[in-house]
Amino acid sequence: MQVFVKSFGCSANLADGEVLAGCLAAAGYNLVNSASAADVIVYNTCAVKGPTENRMIEVLKRVPKDKKLVVAGCLPLISFERLSKEVQFDGALGPAAGESIVEVIRSVMRGEKVVASEDCVKAIPSLDLPRVKLSPVIGIIPIGYGCLGSCAYCCVVFARGRLRSHDIEEIVERAKKDLASGARELWITSQDTACYGKDKGTDLAELLAALCDIDSDFKIRVGMMTPNNAMRIMDDLVDAFADRRIFKFVHLPLQSGDNEILKRMQRHYSLNDFKSIVRKFREDLPDVTLSTDIICGFPGESKEAFARTLQVIEETKPDIVNVSKFFARPRTAAAEMKEDFLPLMEISQRSRTAAVLAKKVAFERNKQLIDWTGEILVDEAGKVAGSWIGRNFAYKPIVVKTEKKVLGKSLKVRVKRAFSTYLEGEVLE
Repeated sequence: MQVFVKSFGCSANLADGEVLAGCLAAAGYNLVNSASAADVIVYNTCAVKGPTENRMIEVLKRVPKDKKLVVAGCLPLISFERLSKEVQFDGALGPAAGESIVEVIRSVMRGEKVVASEDCVKAIPSLDLPRVKLSPVIGIIPIGYGCLGSCAYCCVVFARGRLRSHDIEEIVERAKKDLASGARELWITSQDTACYGKDKGTDLAELLAALCDIDSDFKIRVGMMTPNNAMRIMDDLVDAFADRRIFKFVHLPLQSGDNEILKRMQRHYSLNDFKSIVRKFREDLPDVTLSTDIICGFPGESKEAFARTLQVIEETKPDIVNVSKFFARPRTAAAEMKEDFLPLMEISQRSRTAAVLAKKVAFERNKQLIDWTGEILVDEAGKVAGSWIGRNFAYKPIVVKTEKKVLGKSLKVRVKRAFSTYLEGEVLE
């Protein structure tokens, strides 16, 4: 039986997809590299935003009718009604399905239609399940599932549920196995890494300290942290980030620079809280890379509120700003704020304005690294033959060219040119 597995979306979903593929391979299914060669296609989907959901639906519609289709991931739990109306599928299951994918495929091949998604909201798959890694260099480790938030715009909680953290010992053992198998870079991922361990009497700082006790040469990328949960462990968190093995990379979503909009979004922090976290990280780790997210056109966002968001970008100068347009997601509190919806044209205009500013700020930040010399860890092949992408201590992507096979290698480089989204460097012998 030929099976094609493809995942979309966040690093947590990519990790789930590695497990789906691993469990199927362990059960004797033959994994193939293209949908056209498969008897069964498993698409592990994302549906966090409206446009993402639309793209997923279009991908699913294009599956040939002679193939069996299993839809996994967040889409079946977020928009099952639409999925059922617009897509002809044979099986559906939620995120982090683990070994249950095997029985779903067996049932589908017997001609049954299977919908098995609700249990995923409470499940916490073992970190010992078999995996087929997407990269030989990167180990993606889910440290937990779900979150403690109640954001008015977010539908992911319907798919991923409330916080369920793995034990520190479990995560450390998984990290050791990844490193023993050749990984040089670990991605610590969750819906909100900053709330890790709140259900276990521990926290993210303790987890990072335990991981940094592993005697090996590797790097750690810490996933997104909500400001309110980062604040409660701030001092310990910054201390943990000082370890040389942790990339100086902080993903801290702002979402809006206006306190009233933050309240409407049900984000439990203020603008000053966000600024104080950024200030603390930059005081202790001056070259830290700051990544943030903003939503343009949230219901009730006045022109003045949007202007305040732009002002915060100018003031805090994030290296990366992920700009999103507001789209009402099913069953969310924001979807009920119809009387305050902004015209789509206005939302699009604000998004373009924010994106232009973000690009300008990112370019200014990257220009400061021209002539920087130091070590990068090559974790990705470039789009052009003979090019490679490596990350420096602050997780800045630096593109270099060499005919040698350098994936997973450390190289000494000098930055020659800067762009808004990456740097270009030369390899130093």
